[in-house]
Amino acid sequence: MSCYIYRFEEVVPHKRRKGLGRADFMSEIVNTENGQQQEGEKETVSRNFIEQMIDKDLAEGVYDKVHTRFPPEPNGYLHIGHAKSILLNYGLAKQYKGQFNMRFDDTNPTKEKTEFVESIKEDIEWLGADWEDRLFFASDYFEQMYEGAVKLIKKGKAYVSDLTAEQMKEYRGTLTEPGKDDPNRDRSIEENLKLFEEMKNGIYQDGEKVLRAKIDMKSPNINMRDPILYRVAHMAHHNTGEKWCIYPMYDFAHPIEDAIEGITHSICTLEFEDHRPLYEWVVRELEYPNPPRQIEFAKLYLTNVVTGKRYIKKLVEEGIVDGWDDPRLVSIAALRRRGFTPESIKMFVDLCGVSKSNSSVDYAMLEYCIREDLKLKKPRMMAALDPLKLIIDNYPEGQTEMLTVANNMENESMGTREVPFGRELYIDREDFMEEPPKKYFRLYPGNEVRLMNAYFVKCTGCIKDEDGKVIEVHCTYDPETKCGTGFTGRKVKGTIHWVPALQAVKAEVRLYENIIDEEKGVYNEDGSLNLNPSSLTVLKDCYLEPALADAEEFDSFQFVRQGYFCVDCKDSKEGALVFNRIVSLKSSYVLPKN
Repeated sequence: MSCYIYRFEEVVPHKRRKGLGRADFMSEIVNTENGQQQEGEKETVSRNFIEQMIDKDLAEGVYDKVHTRFPPEPNGYLHIGHAKSILLNYGLAKQYKGQFNMRFDDTNPTKEKTEFVESIKEDIEWLGADWEDRLFFASDYFEQMYEGAVKLIKKGKAYVSDLTAEQMKEYRGTLTEPGKDDPNRDRSIEENLKLFEEMKNGIYQDGEKVLRAKIDMKSPNINMRDPILYRVAHMAHHNTGEKWCIYPMYDFAHPIEDAIEGITHSICTLEFEDHRPLYEWVVRELEYPNPPRQIEFAKLYLTNVVTGKRYIKKLVEEGIVDGWDDPRLVSIAALRRRGFTPESIKMFVDLCGVSKSNSSVDYAMLEYCIREDLKLKKPRMMAALDPLKLIIDNYPEGQTEMLTVANNMENESMGTREVPFGRELYIDREDFMEEPPKKYFRLYPGNEVRLMNAYFVKCTGCIKDEDGKVIEVHCTYDPETKCGTGFTGRKVKGTIHWVPALQAVKAEVRLYENIIDEEKGVYNEDGSLNLNPSSLTVLKDCYLEPALADAEEFDSFQFVRQGYFCVDCKDSKEGALVFNRIVSLKSSYVLPKN
């Protein structure tokens, strides 16, 4: 899968061919993107608007290289939206044979933790974005930022203000009314230098004084109305400890960080578009050579998911989820734990494309991508998630034979495995009915089916407990019908999977649905979340075929007729396996027409 990002409508320049189903059409799109052109088609590679800007900058000599970065704040876990930014920035650097930096924007010690730093690094490495030896922290530049603030004061471009937060809000004005000048705006350069140094030396309490840029209180862009550059905060920092008690604001620090590192194109999301004039003001007034260029793109929004840190934190604290990596969430850590792959995330981001318009993407598209990635890679194993014992009365007691089973019928290169077969098996409870409806082709008294990769069996009856629940199904088998022998004497309409009872591996299986009630939407009228009470179903006594006994964390498989499953990395242990369902086999997703 290419790391380049395409507009979805540009990746697919042709209409769906007559007779081609939607699922096949989607596969054709992905195959075309992977370079597998359809017969008679010309390869079409469109340039998104960011690539066009970069091409123009390089052609005009504005820059002679491309240098990008991903600059998260270490105040939470990354989610699927961040994956788009990571892959976009890294992909552009790779595409133009440039460089990619990893930088933590750690200018706010009130919310930052080393735990978040480590999780972010792990997420980015897992996605395959390689920063090589270029791992930086904004806090490494605190000295240069302080010197930059002093330079602005000396140029008459910054001043120390005594206004409280409430007063500053009052003076700022509104979207329709200009702001008013700060009473301290005309302080002398000498007084401002003295006050700012006192701020640095810890003379003042939190909120008592701030350093403001001196720009234009009547600007139609509120971000340019003398924004705060520095505030007092007597807090220890995860990287610099107790060294500083003043910290730069993001809008001041970020352009300085980019300029120091030689970033050429500062790619960010649309909410920073109105901040771009301030970004450009900072690098211009501080006289950085070859200043970086800020370019904004639309965020990636998924339907019916929770990404807000405040909401996730509440879910964790209330025990509704078991952490930031709970598989029902869409943090990158949660997706990894559930069993999503970097390749599936890249495919998803590529299909979403890059644009300047905000839009939402159906979560089912993400599910489509993981199915596409796994279907030819993973072995197809048998598992009874709601097990019901099946006894073959005429099969010799004590006998076990080994049956050869293809690991993946769509990918012969994955080879085969041996599965033990005997008199007692487990099947899924839904594969037997005592009184079936019409067109039910699985087991019921008098009906014959094929046991997958094994024999025909005919149901002769069942045994129930005192509550009337079926606990055993009895059958007879026909030894002439063994799979692979070429038997053609008669046909059956149903095939069911099974697990050998004596050698079966017991496991816990967790079935996930969207944590949000999709019919009601994400939020209630009071702002609380509409939670789906059925978002997690835990099946305690499942039986799997014996080859899964050695499965390790993050190993994933297809369970025949059930879906794709992954060994849980937190709770699974040797002898007590736990599997998470990544995604079901069937989808209601309909490919958009465009």
